[in-house]
Amino acid sequence: MSKDVRPKQRLGQTGSSRKKKIIGWAVTLAVCGGGVYAYRYAGTTEIEVATARVRRGDFVIAVRSRGEIRSTNSRLITAPQVPDPRITTLAEAGKTVKQGDVIVEFDTAAQEQYYLERTTTVRTVDSEMVQTKASHRIIDEMDAMNVMQAQYDLERAKLEASKAEILSEIEGAKNRINVGIAEGDLGQVKAIVNAHKVSQQADLFRINQRKDKAERDRDRAKGYLQKMVLHAPNDGIVNILPNFRAGGSFGSMPPPFKEGDRAWTGAAIAEIPDLSRMRIELKLDEVDRGKVKLSQQVRVRVDAVADKEFQAELDWISPIAAVSFGRGLMTSDKTFPAYATLKSVDPRLRPGMSATAEIVIESEPGALLIPIRASFAHLGKPAVYVQRGQQFDLRRIEVGRRNENDIVVLSGLQPGEVVTLENPHEAAKRAKKL
Repeated sequence: MSKDVRPKQRLGQTGSSRKKKIIGWAVTLAVCGGGVYAYRYAGTTEIEVATARVRRGDFVIAVRSRGEIRSTNSRLITAPQVPDPRITTLAEAGKTVKQGDVIVEFDTAAQEQYYLERTTTVRTVDSEMVQTKASHRIIDEMDAMNVMQAQYDLERAKLEASKAEILSEIEGAKNRINVGIAEGDLGQVKAIVNAHKVSQQADLFRINQRKDKAERDRDRAKGYLQKMVLHAPNDGIVNILPNFRAGGSFGSMPPPFKEGDRAWTGAAIAEIPDLSRMRIELKLDEVDRGKVKLSQQVRVRVDAVADKEFQAELDWISPIAAVSFGRGLMTSDKTFPAYATLKSVDPRLRPGMSATAEIVIESEPGALLIPIRASFAHLGKPAVYVQRGQQFDLRRIEVGRRNENDIVVLSGLQPGEVVTLENPHEAAKRAKKL
């Protein structure tokens, strides 16, 4: 067959056949070239290779930690020292209040009754005091009359005894005896008077003690009544706290206080955070404790306010590690509590919001940066794939320091150039297999 073809190929070399062959080879090459083009360019479009733009920015080495937003001046509203306080009125959670607004009111019926009883007791004791003093005055007057009578009898006995010179010896002795009896009677009367005074003092002391106790009870009841209404100590938003003595499902947080609940002395019922000054409370890992120090700058991102970054300053780091136990108390982690005060606040910030903090350890402003994922090793050197039209060119670069996200580019790239975040050839191979 080959012998037949060759002669035909040799004989058939006319102008038209040559043109046809040339056109055929051209079409073949065009098809092959088109396949490569589609593989290199159309393929990249279909697989959507992730890219990033080379940028200038601040290169930061930081310690990251999760935390919660808290107020730097949060005032607690606690139950007063009154017997069996029951909540009758409670401010709504999340309500904006001004200083002096009513937050909690307790049931005053029992204390009002107790106050009336103690007030009545004080009045009763006052009446008894007046009556006792009046009876004492009567006794004092009777004692005074008895003393006067005894003194009179004594003087008369002495006068009779002075007649002994002109009377018989028997009468004189009798009169002298009467003088002794009169002196004894006077002494007895004086002793009775002194006993009456001691008894009267004891009566008054006892009544005064009863009065003092009644007045203290009355004043205590009055103080209880004054404590039955709790006011906001500052402007802020009401945060109702959990009632730990209320029943709840196992493993869940206790429900917050509500109207009708019975509190106890010192129970934290509500919290009034001052929203003009806020901070983020952190728990630093043990391995990061040695990297941070006070007054370092902190960049804060609040989950609920994602469109804004807050600047803060590290104010406090606990010198002692806190131990937190994992599930089942079988594992434990050591962390160092710390907080950083925000330099500015936002009306959308609320205590308890979750946030991420970056404690800046080192900073290099105006550095040329690319993501870590954009750097690839080529022949042992760092390189990137730079987008040029619909192609990606491999280019070697010189890099500097790096952090968790970015690499500093010292040379080889310009700001604004687009680099890939994955090897486009490997991405194309994966897409071809699919």
